Amino acid sequence: MALPPTAAILLAAGNSRRMNTLTTDKVLHPINGKAVIAYSLSAFEETNFVSDYVIVYRDAQQQIKLEEALDPHIQKNKTVHWVQGGATRQGSVHNALTALPEQIEIAFIHDAARPLITPSALQTLYGATLRHDAAVLAHQATDSIKRVQATDPLSGPAQLEPLNRSQLWAMETPQAFKRTLIQEAYDFCVKKNIHVTDDTAALYALGHKVQLIDHRSPNLKLTTPKDLDYITFLLSEK
Repeated sequence: MALPPTAAILLAAGNSRRMNTLTTDKVLHPINGKAVIAYSLSAFEETNFVSDYVIVYRDAQQQIKLEEALDPHIQKNKTVHWVQGGATRQGSVHNALTALPEQIEIAFIHDAARPLITPSALQTLYGATLRHDAAVLAHQATDSIKRVQATDPLSGPAQLEPLNRSQLWAMETPQAFKRTLIQEAYDFCVKKNIHVTDDTAALYALGHKVQLIDHRSPNLKLTTPKDLDYITFLLSEK
């Protein structure tokens, strides 16, 4: 049975502002001689279902550097589409989805600053997406999380509303979808001026359910300098 044409969208257009002076581009920062984004791409390459990549870049200068970093890790039979990002993550994803070839049926959306993703997790997510049309890697909250209504909660004592921890899950990437479904969701958000920070939120706005995949392996996003040592250690252990 032939696999449905599948694309992996790698989001690399962020500004890396919270990395301070450590690096000007966290997805290109080398770890053990390999760019951060190349780890994610290599994980996808170890699976057997991705035919196309969409690399979402910030500007022409970054695109050149991304091409240099990724070219040694991409099989020659894969198609790479280069798409310039938008002003927000939502804009970048919408641009990428719009650029996908018509024949693509499944779309993975992944933050390129998460280099710890594994081929086995991708395979599990892929199977769930084929069954349910939408799936996401996630982990259950372990801390007690409170909702604060105050505009400036640090200015003085605030009401801390308890939330049911058993109902709280932290979203990761990749998130994977039937292509027509996630395209419809993002088009809907744009039309209704709904702002989302991840892709499952776009489906929520559309009223569609998503299959959770309980992901127990570290899948940290490189966000601040303190993350780098831990991610480097974990990649070295792998």
